[in-house]
Amino acid sequence: MNQLRVLAVVIGAVLVVAVFTFPLWRPFLNTEVVSQGFPGLNPEEQALFIQLPPDQQSAYRDLVVTAQPAAIELLQAALAPDRVVPENEQALPPLTDPAIIASGVFTAMENDALRLGQGTVTVYELPNRSQFLRFEEFRVTNGPQLHVILTRLGEPQTAEDVGQDYIDLGELKGNVGNQNYEVPNGVNFLEYRGVVIFDLRYNIVFTTARLQLRR
Repeated sequence: MNQLRVLAVVIGAVLVVAVFTFPLWRPFLNTEVVSQGFPGLNPEEQALFIQLPPDQQSAYRDLVVTAQPAAIELLQAALAPDRVVPENEQALPPLTDPAIIASGVFTAMENDALRLGQGTVTVYELPNRSQFLRFEEFRVTNGPQLHVILTRLGEPQTAEDVGQDYIDLGELKGNVGNQNYEVPNGVNFLEYRGVVIFDLRYNIVFTTARLQLRR
């Protein structure tokens, strides 16, 4: 009988301890993985967000602390379907005796998991001295208001590096695919050494290509 009484006391003590320490050991009973959401996203976007690589998720979470509206819009653009340049606009236009005067390679931004770019750019000049840029095997992270600009610095990293005297060649036609851009008359590629994909809404450099002169 005494043994039963001791056993009952022990069991009671265990139950008391279990009740008071429940918050500590409860997580071990919950095998469901709970993913922390991102503010401002709809359920479909939330599902896409948690599929991003951990370094990208972490980078967006850091950004939302200091610049929430920008972080949400940048993330929504990145999660949106790729804007692929229509097939009939990807071809190299018919050329007569073109000269290649410069070329470069798009690169990802240094130590940045959010702005990724790749592909090549070639500057063509025609006999009438008109010039155009051609992107090939091109891809860049989507952004809210991406434009193609020419900069004096070859590889600007910030809006301050871009400066105010850049040349805007227009809105990016698509974040994926080959594409062509006319260059205004009189542009000197001895002075403008960078091709930059630049977000005009938030003044952010997404990817750059330093031009190397070919002649």
